[in-house]
Order: sequence, then structure tokens, then C-alpha cells
Amino acid sequence: MESLFGKKEKIDFKALMQQGALVIDVRSPAEYRSGHVPGSINIALEQIGATINSLKQRKSPLIMVCRSGTRSNIATGLLKNAGLEVYNGGAWDSLKHKIA
Repeated sequence: MESLFGKKEKIDFKALMQQGALVIDVRSPAEYRSGHVPGSINIALEQIGATINSLKQRKSPLIMVCRSGTRSNIATGLLKNAGLEVYNGGAWDSLKHKIA
């Protein structure tokens, strides 16, 4: 049975990484320092809007992560609305295992 909002899209994060996707961790710098996906960059959610133009220059997929998936979902929506190819990777420690 489908959910009220339809089927959830299954995303192959490992394949996205092989295509050159960049993982962006939208937690605070202190949270990021406590552990993160190797190769990811830290742009706190509050700063993500100011980086849209520079992120558009990358021309590669973006994967947003945070602690639980809430902040990364907000960032994903903001960047999708700006026309970027972006995916919500959810919790950083969960994504780390999916792309290993």
C-alpha cells in the first residue's frame, strides 16, 4: 500500500558519490567537529542560503546531511527551489554506512 504522499524514492547514494556528489553537513561547526562523513564540507543551515550561487558553480549533485535529517531536509528544499540537484541524505552517520 502506498503512503498518503506516494512511494518514497529510493536513492543510490553510493552511485551519486561516484558521480562526484558533494556531501554538505548542515550542522553547527561544533557538531561537525564531533564527527562527520569523510570528504564532506560543513555549511551550517543558517548559512546555506548565502552559498547558493557558489554551489551552483559546482554542477554536481549535492547530498545534505545533519544529525537526524530534519535540518538536511530544510536545506534540501531550499536548494531544490533554487534549481540545484540535491538529495536529503538524512543523518550523517547513517549516510556514512550507505556510501562506504
